[in-house]
Amino acid sequence: MTDTRYLALGDVVSDELFPDLDLALRRGRHIDREDSTWYTFLVDAQALLEAFYRRFGCELMHPADGYFYLLPTGDKLGRRHLSVPEMLVGQALTLLYLDPATLQSGGVIKRADALSHLAAVMGSDALTRAFNPKRKRLDERVAEETVRGKFAEALRRLAALGFVDLLDSDSLRLRPGLLRFAEPVRGRGSPAEALERLVARGELVLGDGGSEEDADDEGEPRDDPGEPDEPDEPDEPEQAREPFQLPSELLSEFDDFGEDASPPESAEEEA
Repeated sequence: MTDTRYLALGDVVSDELFPDLDLALRRGRHIDREDSTWYTFLVDAQALLEAFYRRFGCELMHPADGYFYLLPTGDKLGRRHLSVPEMLVGQALTLLYLDPATLQSGGVIKRADALSHLAAVMGSDALTRAFNPKRKRLDERVAEETVRGKFAEALRRLAALGFVDLLDSDSLRLRPGLLRFAEPVRGRGSPAEALERLVARGELVLGDGGSEEDADDEGEPRDDPGEPDEPDEPDEPEQAREPFQLPSELLSEFDDFGEDASPPESAEEEA
């Protein structure tokens, strides 16, 4: 790690830290103080890197909450939106991050508690529908397994983007970058209460902003067109289900570059 302030862009890009850090940022990773080496590098080189990244159609953002990320302003770099499960899990984790009890635990929570909190805020039925959007009829056991699987996948993706650390099979640590999920509700009173209302509305689908992987989730079984549907109850016509929609302000907030970003090697080795 260099301990001098950079005088020119050439000094920045020639630093041995730059290639891996640059790649991580382009892949959507959020860098906070826990990434001590990378974070210090970005603080020292911020002014030079802001001009550098504007040439690629993006802004190097550094909110007061204490993390860096790239925000696209053009189409020069590839981008993708977070999926519905990733958005919902991220919002739920943000609510827990804002909970004073989480602060007392050092930001460490149980995975099961996070899933239970999401189900409590949204309602179990809405959560099941959100995580099983293509199925008309849901077997309860299969639906629950799908929810747990999508929840685990969302945690892995959010960890790759620097929102959480996966500590073991039961626990995770919440990181400051999660506060980005609260950006759309800032200025609307309590961020936690406003975000909880946003999650609980239950109108959630990516629409035109969906990524390709959402088009057919992991080869998930779908209704067989060659197999006739079971007859509906004659006196209880199926109620039209509202599409699960994410507000447009959330979609614009979460344009992410590239594919999954791998977490950096431990910064402690650089100390």
